[in-house]
Amino acid sequence: MKLSTNELKELPLHDGFRLRGLNTTRLETFLDAAFAFAVTMLVISIGDIPESYDELIAALKGIPSFLACFAAILIFWTGHRRWSRRYGLEYSAALLISLGLIFVLLVYVYPLRLIFSAMFSWISGGWLPSQFKLQHASELINLFIIYGLGYAAMAGMMALLHIRAKNVCGVLGLNKLELIKTDAEIISWSVQAATGFISALFALLMPKGIDVFAGFVYLTLPVSQPIIAIRYAKKAARLNGS
Repeated sequence: MKLSTNELKELPLHDGFRLRGLNTTRLETFLDAAFAFAVTMLVISIGDIPESYDELIAALKGIPSFLACFAAILIFWTGHRRWSRRYGLEYSAALLISLGLIFVLLVYVYPLRLIFSAMFSWISGGWLPSQFKLQHASELINLFIIYGLGYAAMAGMMALLHIRAKNVCGVLGLNKLELIKTDAEIISWSVQAATGFISALFALLMPKGIDVFAGFVYLTLPVSQPIIAIRYAKKAARLNGS
């Protein structure tokens, strides 16, 4: 149902965006539970309480990989929460995409844990333990492919959620500033999806010896994401100044 002018005026503002989804929905509750469950699957020494000092130290060495995994999951949780607050959509295509996001998340969580534990073990020269024992370099390549496709799928779904919101901008009553911020989210998540997909392709197609550097493709994100944010912040500033 289309929001009236009076309803839009009464909506609270956050960062220049009118919040249309302040009420917690069943979908949001389900999503929060799924994200929480995914995090519990990452907890160090889950189901295995250390019984000695050495076991405690070994468990604590898993903190860096757990922290990296937690941060990766948090990015998607905060992204979906922001989307829910801004648009308040919970029907048809938005519902299916959100459920798809949960499905991929729960499948993606183990490759996420394994690749970060393997990465920190490699960086530390084996001092930090890895729960994933690599027998051949090809196994690492396959892990990069699985991780890249999972990351691309989740980021792609976040982009689709924002595209869906833009498609019903008339119903939501999005103003020009909100459309700019929506476009920024679409581009940001699309670039993240492309980065994961390119990393998977890099691992799949590059010659042996070069393919192991597929993980370094993600180092472009700390460059691309600020550029996108600055570009659309300038658009928003020009709109406010006009």
